[in-house]
Amino acid sequence: MNISEKIFSLRKKLHDHNYRYYVLDDPLISDYDFDMMLKELEKLEKENPEHFDINSPTQRVGGDITKSFNTSVHGTPMYSLDNSYSLEDLKEWEKRIKKIIDSPVEYTCELKFDGVSINLTYKDGELLRAVTRGDGVKGDDVTSNVKTIPTVPLKLRENITGEFEARGEIVMPLDGFNQLNKKRLENGEEPFKNPRNTASGSLKLQDSKEVSERPLECLLYSVEDPKLFNNHIQFLENAKSFGFNIYDNYKCSSSLDEIFEFIEYWEKNRLNLPFEIDGVVLKVNDFYQREALGFTSKFPRWAMAYKFKPENTGTRLNSISFQVGRTGSITPVANLEPVNLAGTIVKRASLHNADFIETMDIRIGDYVYVEKGGDIIPKITNVDISKRSLDSEKFEFPEYCPECGSKLHRFEGEANHYCLNYNGCKPQIIGRIQHYISRKALDIEGLGQETVALLVNANLIKNYSDLYELKFDQIVGLERMAEKSANNLITGILDSKNIPFERVLYGLGIRYVGETVAKKLAKHFENIDNILNSDFDELISVDEIGEKIANSIIEFSQNSENVEIINSLKSHNIQFEIDDSNKNVSSILVRKSFVISGVFANFSRDELKKLIESNGGKISSSISSKTTYLVAGSNMGPSKKEKAEKLNIKIISETELSNLISGQNLLF
Repeated sequence: MNISEKIFSLRKKLHDHNYRYYVLDDPLISDYDFDMMLKELEKLEKENPEHFDINSPTQRVGGDITKSFNTSVHGTPMYSLDNSYSLEDLKEWEKRIKKIIDSPVEYTCELKFDGVSINLTYKDGELLRAVTRGDGVKGDDVTSNVKTIPTVPLKLRENITGEFEARGEIVMPLDGFNQLNKKRLENGEEPFKNPRNTASGSLKLQDSKEVSERPLECLLYSVEDPKLFNNHIQFLENAKSFGFNIYDNYKCSSSLDEIFEFIEYWEKNRLNLPFEIDGVVLKVNDFYQREALGFTSKFPRWAMAYKFKPENTGTRLNSISFQVGRTGSITPVANLEPVNLAGTIVKRASLHNADFIETMDIRIGDYVYVEKGGDIIPKITNVDISKRSLDSEKFEFPEYCPECGSKLHRFEGEANHYCLNYNGCKPQIIGRIQHYISRKALDIEGLGQETVALLVNANLIKNYSDLYELKFDQIVGLERMAEKSANNLITGILDSKNIPFERVLYGLGIRYVGETVAKKLAKHFENIDNILNSDFDELISVDEIGEKIANSIIEFSQNSENVEIINSLKSHNIQFEIDDSNKNVSSILVRKSFVISGVFANFSRDELKKLIESNGGKISSSISSKTTYLVAGSNMGPSKKEKAEKLNIKIISETELSNLISGQNLLF
């Protein structure tokens, strides 16, 4: 056996032993023998560098230093999941599914691991990159760190050509977490608060060698590739043979009542698991049915997270303070006697608004019960009146802004109080600029929320257009702003001039204009002037734009200071026009509504949607009297066809749709 064959043989053996130890829990050799084999391979690789392989078992030990993590775009978005808390919620979800899917539906049910989502890309059977979820569209490339996790296969055990994405959750098992904290205490270090945050922080360590010493595990939960698997249960039952770590507790059934038994069992027994879970995930099993169901702007329609009831504990309410948001909204905050809740020390909880305080009759000094809503945001759920002091006084909501002293206003039909001092209330100014520079908006590198507050408090900026007037000499002397940081900030501001229009529009912070609305407005009006000069009727004619959003845009455009800021941004060459590649190809389908159903030969469903929308058409998930066309493929549900015929809606094929767009067949 020559050197090349020896190295290849050792790598294959080590990959196999690693798989048997970490995935199958069925080792064939001792830890000592494994270590000796690994040392032999390290020696051979060092002596023969021409045989270097980035996915060799020796690369798991880490050693790469990453000063900053590059951003990488996911091949397909990593959506978050809609939440449910009862069997009734799940049955409502099933009703929505059966409005679109006529055939029988089967569901898979898996544990919802409480860790950090990761997207693993494999090319020709080898790990290419590992990227955090981030904002769902793009995340941080943490490949060097993820390679140190033994349950992430560097090379798959099956010969697979091409590229695909595998998604999982990186968790820190409880035993490993406890051992890690034991070592930290012995070394005089602060213990970590909880496994999830520790796992998240571990992935962002600069030294991959340090990551390799953390007891991390990757539990895979998804490979949605019909070329590899026909459905989700096939993935769960067969992905182990690829080398992936699949947790065996899952269920597949067409009965939600049966699946709910699985949910109730794990809600009672979750503390017996080796890692933390915060719920159960239900998914439609069939991939073609998933494609038909599609997505909302935030969630897949074919999946639902059932969240377990959060932990609840009691503590004393010491005082109530107030936060002013970027829209002027006033949020009361409970300042609590510190209490340990779900692994973290909780000192504050949101009190939402005046109605919430009044309904629960919350008073300073009360003994209150706190839980983490969705295991994340602390909230007060109850007040123990029996522990209330005799001199307790009813809480009165303030009349004036706690920051600028302006009189607060409450709009009809709204629960919140607002400070209307739009351009004179400092927290609003800071909040708007922080929103402008946020990741989903202008994403200005080197400019964080604390730095924004620092710049505003130093009177260097008063609005987001002032960012483009900043000079190196003005900022280099600020607190925590060294020469390199100042240069990075200036570079980040200049780079933001290339951010596309829809994200700039979102970054302006117009009330009610979120990411999805900004995209729809940008697509429809194509530039900022068309939006600001549009009237109420023009605005509400846009898909998903209602009266509230339209009035908010008009109010924003009629504010002379806002117009002045936008003109200033224009002078700095900010993108206020949609990129040509995103403009509609034509308007031939304007005011036409389409429903897509079935499987198609020449297009995917997403491609058909893009084709229709880029020519001005609107996509709807269900047939109604407003539907213009039903685009029908094979295996279309009979109820859709029946409803279309009943409403005299034209049924067309994908070819007829293409002809219609090209003008060869005017069906209108």
